[in-house]
Amino acid sequence: MTAPFLLEARGLTRWYGDRLGCRDVSFDIREGEVLAIVGESGSGKSTLLSLLSGRLAPSSGEVHYRMRDGETRDLGALTEAERRHLFRTDWGFVHQDAAQGLRMGVSAGGNVGERLMAVGARHYGDIRAKAEDWLDRVEIDPTRIDEKPTAYSGGMRQRLQIARNLVTAPRLVFMDEPTGGLDVSVQARLLDLVRRLVADMGLAVIVVTHDLAVARLLSDRIMVMRAGRVIEEGLTDRVLDDPQAPYTQLLVSSILQP
Repeated sequence: MTAPFLLEARGLTRWYGDRLGCRDVSFDIREGEVLAIVGESGSGKSTLLSLLSGRLAPSSGEVHYRMRDGETRDLGALTEAERRHLFRTDWGFVHQDAAQGLRMGVSAGGNVGERLMAVGARHYGDIRAKAEDWLDRVEIDPTRIDEKPTAYSGGMRQRLQIARNLVTAPRLVFMDEPTGGLDVSVQARLLDLVRRLVADMGLAVIVVTHDLAVARLLSDRIMVMRAGRVIEEGLTDRVLDDPQAPYTQLLVSSILQP
């Protein structure tokens, strides 16, 4: 029996004046599934991610999400407080620039502990112990818990951002170019970590990337976007090994630039 969807998008369209951001995008994602959205700069993939995560309102279309209690809600009908609660509990968002997802003036432990406190944790010793455990899980030396992210390398900041997002065991994580700007060796290590955590925790992930290698390594399904529209979608291996749309064929046969 097919599991019910966790998030469902129907007819998502976004205009910026007379410029199209994305048009008539529909899909769903289930728990434990990883969906990659790929395309060139300006293809609409980042706009779509903002619509799905409630950071941007659609010109038309709807996004529905199945809450922990089993009730399906229209994200457009949520109050701002309800949307903030989702981001503190059920959702995570990993930015390309870790500085956007971290409080750079707060210690690493404080960054992780802050999210725990947002869901009700109050015992300092327990919060610190859990923060240390998560630093270790993302391959950061726990003895550096009191250092600020400004003392960390780019790869370490990204791993810290992942720890901050996953410490509350969300069900859905959005990732916006998670390996962008990192050295190749650092990218490989980060992708290995993400793949392991996704499998261990059974996360649903929607990842936006221009890098087809990232999509192949992380995702079960892939959507290819061009000029705001989805032009091909399907199982990742099928799409990348046997692309049907001419544009996808071009992407697969060349290096896709950001």
